[in-house]
This record gives sequence, structure tokens and C-alpha cells, in this order.
Amino acid sequence: MKPTRPVTTPSVRVLALLGCALAATVAQAETRLERGRYLVESIAACGNCHTPQGPNGPVPGKTFAGGLPFEDKAFTTYASNITPDRETGIGKWTDAQAVRAIREGRRPDGRLLGPPMPYGLYRDLSDADVTAIVAYLRTVPAVKNEVPAPTFKEPLPPSWGPPVRKVATVSSKHQVTYGRYLAGPVGHCMECHSSPTPHGGGDLKSGLGAGGMKFPGPWGVSVATNLTPNGPLKHYSDDDIRKVITTGVRPDGSRLKPPMGTDYYAKMTRADLDAVVAYLRTLPPK
Repeated sequence: MKPTRPVTTPSVRVLALLGCALAATVAQAETRLERGRYLVESIAACGNCHTPQGPNGPVPGKTFAGGLPFEDKAFTTYASNITPDRETGIGKWTDAQAVRAIREGRRPDGRLLGPPMPYGLYRDLSDADVTAIVAYLRTVPAVKNEVPAPTFKEPLPPSWGPPVRKVATVSSKHQVTYGRYLAGPVGHCMECHSSPTPHGGGDLKSGLGAGGMKFPGPWGVSVATNLTPNGPLKHYSDDDIRKVITTGVRPDGSRLKPPMGTDYYAKMTRADLDAVVAYLRTLPPK
């Protein structure tokens, strides 16, 4: 007796082809360059600080060109030009030097970069993600823009920590752990939304997620929200939180003020938003 051959109907064949096409699309979206584009343009929101702002928002033609001032009682600094311009940007830097600047706050010449870059969080960016970010920044238009030198009223420390060696990729399969990674090292949400320390930056230990940091600007003074169960999120549904993050509109209809980067967060995938919300739900009350 001849073995029978499984019958494949046209609909099954179509589904199989669609599955192959979907798998190919996912694989293509996971290339290093696409990963870098996604991170920079969404949750990492690099342009929120590194693109100069005018009265009507980001200055046209100056994307990632730096110059945005940051005033604090301990310093006056300006966001760096992170375009590939060879004179005023990072065009002469090697990939390794750019990675070191992001994770360790160290320039190629050895000088330390100052705040408000959250180096304490960025040092935990995975090797795959930080190299993807650098790969994407290599592709943006070079913009010549000389940024003023910073001034510090207190001397910087010798370093922001020991040299970063290898940082493994954080799996998206573990939702809360991945949400902690996105809200911490990648999006530095917890840097802004933790209680302020006397020396600037957020208290990521005893004040994690407690809010209270002030952000003065043309909009007035914004105060970071308490993200723990003692804050307004205890009254929000998960959908409410996702809407606030991506639109800047609270459940009562009021709007968030800058520097909350809702235009960037609106580009986050639903899975990443769900992971961040799941992590925020685990924060201890502060």
C-alpha cells in the first residue's frame, strides 16, 4: 500500500505563506539598525534632550545637534551634539568611544562628561542595545553646531563608576524585568521620577519612583509625578497609564507639561508599553 500524502488545502498554504512572510518581517525589524532607530526615536527619547528647542518646539534642521541648556544649583551644562559632524559632533569618535561616552560618561580624550546624563542607569544598557543606538546615530544627518562648554560649581568625581565590561541582553519574555529595563537604563524614567538628591539626579534607592523633581522651562515649572502606589497612578487603569505616557493627557483631561517626551513614547510598541506598566505596578509605596 502506498503511503498517503497529507492533504494541504489552499487556505492552509496561504496561512503558511503568511506565517513565513511575518517571520521574515519580524527578523528584518530586529536588525541592529532598526533596533537602534526604534530605541532612539521612542523609549530612549534621545532627541528630547539632544535636539535644541525653540518657541514652537524642536528647531528644524537641528535634530540631535545639542545645545539645550540645563541649569542647576551645581552646574550649567548643554546637551552634546550627537550627530556625525566631525568637528562639533561625534563623527570622529569610534563606536567603542561612543559606547563608552554613553555608559561611562567618558570622552575619547579621557575627560569626564557631566550631568544630567544618567550614567548610573546607562551603564546597564545591554551591549546589543547601546551598539544599536550608536549604529543609528551614525545614519542621522550631520549638523555643525558648536555647543558651549559646561560650568560646574563643584568638581566632578574621578569617574561615574568602574569600567563597564559586558552587559547581557534583557529578555522581553519576562515582562516585569523587561519593563524595569525599559523604564530604567533605556528610558531613564526612574531618574526623573525618583525623589531628587542634594547633588542632582534621582534617588534610585530610597526614593525610587517617588517623584518631586522640578523641571523649570518656558512652560513654567514641571514637577515629576509620584509613580508609586502612593501617587495618582493608584487611581489609573492600565489603559489610563498607557494613554498618559503616549499622549500626555491625564484621565481628567488635563495635560502633562514638558519635558515629558510623549511624542517619542507614542512610538513605543504595545508590548513595551505593557511591560513598563507592569513594572510600575510593582513599585513599593513612597
